[in-house]
Amino acid sequence: MKIHGDSNSGNCLKVKWVCDRLALPYRWIEIDTRKGETRTPQFLKLNGAGQVPAIEFDDGRTLAQSNAIIRYLARDSALVPRDAFAAAKMDEWLFWEQYSHEPYIAVCRFQLVYLGKAASELDPEKVKRGHAALDRMDQHLAASRFFVGDAISLADVALLAYTRLAHEGGFDLARFAAVRRWIGEAEAGLGLPPAR
Repeated sequence: MKIHGDSNSGNCLKVKWVCDRLALPYRWIEIDTRKGETRTPQFLKLNGAGQVPAIEFDDGRTLAQSNAIIRYLARDSALVPRDAFAAAKMDEWLFWEQYSHEPYIAVCRFQLVYLGKAASELDPEKVKRGHAALDRMDQHLAASRFFVGDAISLADVALLAYTRLAHEGGFDLARFAAVRRWIGEAEAGLGLPPAR
């Protein structure tokens, strides 16, 4: 299996983390999105949406969208709850992450780190919605060790990718005690070094 990804992207790192956790063999192919490498004719044959991550299986099949990829790769593992309702709650968080978390936390980080904007230049609505996402996570994690009960699931993998770097997007995690506790436990559970 080949993973086409940008190692600066949390969406791509999710796929790497799942493969590493499950000891799935892969070859990482670094794609520099800022140099337009997702827009080449060769890459667009792999993923017509022109986005990373994308995986390519030995039989020629391809799959894109980070949460669809990790859902497929982890389908028979402990990262997906056996109980159907718990698995659906995990999916609920996966969908929420892409719609109500990543567009704010990750986009603010991208603008500060990669576009060199000042915090004062960030869209106030994105900042507000990013804080709302962190508030929701903190409330949930104050009552639950992980996002779906007491074990790491794909919901934790998906939400960890950008939350652990939220400070790089101008979000101060100091007031989110439950989120900070969860970041440490999730990083340790996935064998990741603490975020810088």
